[in-house]
Amino acid sequence: MHAHQPVYTTFCENKQKGKKAFAVLIDPDNIDLDRLNRLIELSEAAQVDYLLIGGSLIITDHLDAYCQYIKQHTPIPLILFPGSPTQLTRHVDALLYLSLISGRNADLLIGQHVLSAAAVRQSGVEVIPTGYMVIDGGVPTTVSYISNAAPIPADKDDIAMCTALAGEMLGKKLIYMDAGSGARYPISERMLRRVAENISLPLVVGGGIRNPEMAYRMASAGADIIVVGNAIEKDQELIRDIASAVHSLSHTTVR
Repeated sequence: MHAHQPVYTTFCENKQKGKKAFAVLIDPDNIDLDRLNRLIELSEAAQVDYLLIGGSLIITDHLDAYCQYIKQHTPIPLILFPGSPTQLTRHVDALLYLSLISGRNADLLIGQHVLSAAAVRQSGVEVIPTGYMVIDGGVPTTVSYISNAAPIPADKDDIAMCTALAGEMLGKKLIYMDAGSGARYPISERMLRRVAENISLPLVVGGGIRNPEMAYRMASAGADIIVVGNAIEKDQELIRDIASAVHSLSHTTVR
């Protein structure tokens, strides 16, 4: 494993410097080795900041093998974005330990975490306690179906703001707002701005971001880390354009 500083430290330092980050989300169910190699190559060329790996429903058993492969082939930090707290591998730099704070399903707030806690601790992976918020993206997503939890309505900016604020005051280290994979539309800039202005935590935003303009607008509205998965599965060449759109907003050019 590459010895670099804790991933969460880089989140906070980037936020302090006003440096916007871009993360590519890899779904192990939807990729083969050839495409993974190409993805790594494009991500390095575009100076992608992080690779996220995971999915709402991992039906193949490639997770471990793919994570090992990625770690061997690129120094880009690899972060596990688990579809459930039981999805675990030690071959990552960090784990987003997601608590679904937008829903009212106790199992995804704490229940499944109790079951996975010992294994997570044993893995030795850096754990980032994440307040995970699902926002309505105009289409039922796997995450809302599996979580059996209603997303926050797209126009309820105050509910989103209070949810994020509660997450921060409860001690989460990161807020992740997600419109879900394949969302028809991304989270509104107005909602993002409202949340970003009221919390001091790094803010991650994903779901429905299909082009560089959208990514640029989300980052301008206050997202610190932009996550794109679905659009890139369809067109890997988008990586370069989205990366430069996001990075163009940074107040600093230091990498």
